[in-house]
Amino acid sequence: MTGTRSLIRRAALGTAAVTTAVVLTACGSDDGSSDSGSAAKESASASTEATAEAHNDQDVSFAQGMIPHHQQAIQTARMAESRASSSEVKDLAARIEEAQDPEIKTMSGWLKAWGEDVPSSMPGMDHGDSDASGMPGMMDTEGMDELMDASGKGFDSMFLTMMVEHHQGAVEMATTEKEEGRYGPAKKLAADIITTQNAEIEEMNKLLGKS
Repeated sequence: MTGTRSLIRRAALGTAAVTTAVVLTACGSDDGSSDSGSAAKESASASTEATAEAHNDQDVSFAQGMIPHHQQAIQTARMAESRASSSEVKDLAARIEEAQDPEIKTMSGWLKAWGEDVPSSMPGMDHGDSDASGMPGMMDTEGMDELMDASGKGFDSMFLTMMVEHHQGAVEMATTEKEEGRYGPAKKLAADIITTQNAEIEEMNKLLGKS
């Protein structure tokens, strides 16, 4: 009888010990998860702040300037669909539009994320302002009107001449961004613009018989 009581008592003590261990483990787990969750939240917050601060005024100027610059290039390229006589000019114009339209969307996204103004339209886009010439390579209202009135080989020559200058302006703007910008993706886009548009300048000069 005494032996039986002793066995029961040992079993009860063993069960209590296991229960206590489980409770302590659970508490330790809860505390760890809480600490881990807080650390993750703090890390995410720090990352967001770092991203928000990873640009400078030059990055903003680059995006706000290059968007209307690209818009004019696209507007000009679209004229080639019905006015150009050369298949090479039409092909080049299509590639310009295909490359620059997504870049406008990308830069607009950056500006929104930074809380900066996104240019809604190009200066002089609707022929209401000649201030478009304020940025390197931008065509003024008079030049755009002349291009719109041209067709055939005359359009081809004028388009290529004006677009060479327009591309040179974009390369100048992109070079400044590459040298003075801070935001990695913007500097990468600037480098891509320099490479792509320099190649297109060479192509257009060949079509003009200049090289």
